Amino acid sequence: AILGCHEFGHYYACRLYRVDATAPFFLPAPLPLTGTLGAFIRIREPIQWKAALFDIGIAGPLAGFAALVLPLIVGVSLSKVVPGIAHAGDVEFGTPLILRLIEMAQFPGVPSSDIYLHPMARGAWVGVMATALNLLPIGQLDGGHILYAFLGERMKYFSWFLVAVFVPMGYFYAYSWWFWAAILVFFGMKHPSLVDAAPIGSARTKLAYLALAVLVLSFTPSPVR
Repeated sequence: AILGCHEFGHYYACRLYRVDATAPFFLPAPLPLTGTLGAFIRIREPIQWKAALFDIGIAGPLAGFAALVLPLIVGVSLSKVVPGIAHAGDVEFGTPLILRLIEMAQFPGVPSSDIYLHPMARGAWVGVMATALNLLPIGQLDGGHILYAFLGERMKYFSWFLVAVFVPMGYFYAYSWWFWAAILVFFGMKHPSLVDAAPIGSARTKLAYLALAVLVLSFTPSPVR
């Protein structure tokens, strides 16, 4: 549902600008945590205007984030305290800032490692991770579209810098950053040229700061270890 809201945010933004796009596709996969490799829409024509690129790019993460907040709050309220539970298994999950803030409100003084998350909260956690990944300002990711509307062709230097940062992150935090770096290098670094030279405007600049705040709330350098 969270991934669906994310993709339908993109889809309805495309409809608003009369950009030809498909309804969402979901990619099933036998993964124990998610059961899916995510979802996507196929945009069938170039997006050549800054306003359209920005709005279509930002609509997905904001819609998905709005959809996950309530399940995350409810899921944490249904969780329980089990001392040391985070270190009891073979896999450890990172704690993004939004989850930690909700945990602190629900369980004051209890460390995150002692909170046994309810499955609803863990499902929302997956949505948080998907939101953080999509908002990274790199290439074809949603964050890349948002920043490209501001920087244009200069965006590519920022993308390559962040991909390079993934190399030490993979060593110090989680090997999965090497996987994402490889995927982005081979499939997600290029952008179509824009024909619109107009400034992006103050209203969309404020929305960009909102997207940055969502990224800060959602990101963790070590999602799964």
